[in-house]
Amino acid sequence: MEHKFNRTLVTAALPYANGGVHIGHLAGVYVPADIYTRYLRLKGREVLYVCGSDEHGVPITIRARKEGCTPQDVVDRYHKLIKESFEGFGISFDVYSRTSSETHHKTAADFFRRLYDKGEFVERESEQYYDEEAQTFLADRYITGECPHCHAEGAYGDQCEKCGTALSPTELINPKSAVSGSKPVLRKTKHWYLPLDKHQAWLEPWITEQHREWRSNVMGQCKSWFDMGLQPRAVSRDLDWGIPVPVEGADGKVLYVWFDAPIGYISNTKELLPDTWEKWWKQPDTRLVHFIGKDNIVFHCIVFPAMLKAEGSYILPDNVPSNEFLNLEDDKISTSRNWAVWLHEYLVDMPGKQDVLRYVLTANAPETKDNNFTWRDFQARNNNELVAVYGNFVNRALQLTKKYYDGIVPAAGTLTEYDLETIREFRGVKEQVEKLIEEFRFRDAQKEAMNLARIGNKYLADSEPWKVIKTDPERVKTVINLSLQLVANLAIAFEPFLPFSSERLRDMLNVERPEWDRLGSTDLLPEGHQLNEPALLFEKIEDAVIEAQIQKLLDTKKANEAAAYKANPVRQDIAFEDFEKLDIRVGTVVECERVPKADKLLRFLIADGLENRTIVSGIAKHYNPEDLIGKQVCFIANLPPRKLRGIESQGMILSAENFDGGLSVLTVDREVKPGSEVK
Repeated sequence: MEHKFNRTLVTAALPYANGGVHIGHLAGVYVPADIYTRYLRLKGREVLYVCGSDEHGVPITIRARKEGCTPQDVVDRYHKLIKESFEGFGISFDVYSRTSSETHHKTAADFFRRLYDKGEFVERESEQYYDEEAQTFLADRYITGECPHCHAEGAYGDQCEKCGTALSPTELINPKSAVSGSKPVLRKTKHWYLPLDKHQAWLEPWITEQHREWRSNVMGQCKSWFDMGLQPRAVSRDLDWGIPVPVEGADGKVLYVWFDAPIGYISNTKELLPDTWEKWWKQPDTRLVHFIGKDNIVFHCIVFPAMLKAEGSYILPDNVPSNEFLNLEDDKISTSRNWAVWLHEYLVDMPGKQDVLRYVLTANAPETKDNNFTWRDFQARNNNELVAVYGNFVNRALQLTKKYYDGIVPAAGTLTEYDLETIREFRGVKEQVEKLIEEFRFRDAQKEAMNLARIGNKYLADSEPWKVIKTDPERVKTVINLSLQLVANLAIAFEPFLPFSSERLRDMLNVERPEWDRLGSTDLLPEGHQLNEPALLFEKIEDAVIEAQIQKLLDTKKANEAAAYKANPVRQDIAFEDFEKLDIRVGTVVECERVPKADKLLRFLIADGLENRTIVSGIAKHYNPEDLIGKQVCFIANLPPRKLRGIESQGMILSAENFDGGLSVLTVDREVKPGSEVK
């Protein structure tokens, strides 16, 4: 489809300015988008790479309140940190702006107003909690109380952090305002909604029929939303931090962050190109490609296209290559638990090794499923691939040139059949790398680029110029010339993936950056060309460096365990009679499925010895439903029924909570009759 487009607009998900960026962000979004953009530039195509900080929403106001500063102070600090981190890793944005800018505020407000004037929103009135003391409506996260499921104190209005159950504020027992501590009251408030249900008729065939080339994970998530039926989504909320709703009588209401954030792509483009931005957003010969993580699929494939279509003058995305998640040392990356490798810290701890991380993250890219980063694998890939394969070939070729020809490219003589075979082999790499990048398969594309170095190492090893120099010096000139041409090809092939080392290699070769179409050429370095002093392209990483990073994570885990224990120490003793009141039984899981529109809930059908009972449990983030069918689990049988997401739950499945927040369902070590009592 590329032929019908004259330019490509690449967007990368706006990072939230509530903290730094970590390796999960880099692997999931920014390195893949950077590889693609650098490749298009090398191809001579017209391309724009747009991003910026997402700076509105409740979490920022919560952090500001905790830190005793303003939301603007928070976003100013993290915008600077994020921007500098990206610059440090060579993420080559054409513009990196922010949603607190004046340009964005006006662009987002105008966008809302255009949809409002066209009648594209529906107005709804609902009851929400209001803090009479602070005189403000409360976002879900600003309401705390007792969890109706596990009865833990301090549950939020949208989720209980203790048991993981998704909640609504009205479900909380004894709710209170996190702003003033007072008891909130329900008060009517009006908001505007984008009626996604009215857009499903065109959205569904547009994605499922017209874009079958999209990744299966993207298609699958979109289909699940279509199967459930799209619902209207609020585009405004009661908050004092954000873009004011530009409608009379909307005092105290701002645009919902999910609505204003994607408009940031437009406003950032407008900020960079105030006179020509519409060419990138409104002309049908522009290709729009969104790079995102899987948590943003729905927003970029369903919600944002619906917004653009409703406005009427914008192009729609042509592809949305979304990645899955990257784990860290076999554990989910968590900013709240500080379980992450932060980019700004890596730049300090590993100076000059930006390309090593770019390489490893691309090699382990979670393109089709969640993947894992470990420091041992990081070390192995550096030492065994970058150093031993790529760096080794480059160093041998350049050092031999220095030793035999004073760093001057020798003339190639008559080519043997083996030389011609080698040339054919490395010329074929270009087509394969191109094809894989165009298909957004960056992991495989980088592997193909590395094949050039493998070809070079084999060619040098087979040709043995250090031996042949004594008997056939003319033959050595040909071997060295061809080896140097391969080295120059590597500088092109790795430019999208490893920009820092490619620049260093070009400096050693004493050449300017060539165009991508020259990849595969055997005349990149002319006879008589003077090379600069060779140096190691990569260096071995010692065990002590890696052990220091592993210890850093272990210290984080210990701190988390200590904090968890402090927050939830051993409880006071209870009377044995109180324990006896609990009727704990063993049941067999007959059915298990996810609860629609509830990310954390699973619905169980449990055989309890008498009949099948339904239990809803907030463990969906810890188990796949199919893995639990047939297991025998422990549950409390004598709790009063309660409704969760409209489903009557008749008991509670027992789980053990690890210090890291992971849940493990309690089972028995041998099969027992369903309904057996736990004593």
